[in-house]
Amino acid sequence: MHVGKSYKLSEFLIWTRRKIYALLVLGIIPVLLYQVMGIKWLAVPWTVVALLGTATAFIVGFKNTQTYYRTRDAQQVWTNILNSSRAWAILSRDYLHDPEKTRTLIYRHFAWLTAMRYQMREDRIWEGTDKRYNAEYRRYYTIPEKETTLETALEKYLPDHERHYILGTKNKATQIMGMQGKSIRELYDSQQIALAQFMEMQKALNNFYVQQGQCESIKDAPYPRQYSVINTFFVRLFCFLLPFGMLQEFDKLNSSLEGIMKGNMVWLVVPFSVIISWMYTSLEQVGESTENPFEGSANDVPISQMCRAIEIDLREMIGEQDTPSYLQPRNNIIL
Repeated sequence: MHVGKSYKLSEFLIWTRRKIYALLVLGIIPVLLYQVMGIKWLAVPWTVVALLGTATAFIVGFKNTQTYYRTRDAQQVWTNILNSSRAWAILSRDYLHDPEKTRTLIYRHFAWLTAMRYQMREDRIWEGTDKRYNAEYRRYYTIPEKETTLETALEKYLPDHERHYILGTKNKATQIMGMQGKSIRELYDSQQIALAQFMEMQKALNNFYVQQGQCESIKDAPYPRQYSVINTFFVRLFCFLLPFGMLQEFDKLNSSLEGIMKGNMVWLVVPFSVIISWMYTSLEQVGESTENPFEGSANDVPISQMCRAIEIDLREMIGEQDTPSYLQPRNNIIL
């Protein structure tokens, strides 16, 4: 997530520069064929291009709206996780009279958060992090889950026997929450918590399961491929036809001009077609970057920072002084 005032134009141009290069080629070739080689029949009626541009604008806007909703829903789920985690700390601290058992429940919750964020950062085939322009842009920010292994991250929160068991399971977050359920059952059986307290803590665990399922739903259900494909197809077709549709329009301007530009107005097709096409391709790329809010892009929901904030709050609740520091943004981007 970008936490600065705004992206710089230079950053945006660097991110989209490869498409700009392609658009330059698409703009120059029709002008060369039309102006230099005299192939006038290449010109496409402007009405055709305008109609296609209108349809493309609608579908690009639709995609960006839907991908924004995905990111907003992901942000809301993790905000709920943050609030529920604070409530869990209160239950674990106030219902139990054994500080060590309280610490065990809270630290195991940290392990659940850790397993969750690592699970959310796993690669999916439909995600765009491996695309060249996204991979290049990663040098501007840091993905904590790519710098430390899950095994190392869990060492701080789980004893060896629990950690080895969790690392051997497929859905690690689910199994950690299962350990929590087993622990509070043992607390109830040993009469360290009352029935009402047991039910309240079970309800909190069920709530965490719901939130985990919501995260997994966003992670494992991509933006519908049919809409994604048609969006890309329309944008590329429009960018291809745009300079052909502008040839005659700029050529007509020669009749009303004198001087050096007379007879050369067609060359203005190149910059103007690049600018207009760049607007469409950039909108498409922005929509793609918000399509998967956990993949590790610069516009992701900052789940690593939220987990660190939860850890600081909960450790302070149980009286610990040696808490970790908040994650700091790099180039105004924090994950």
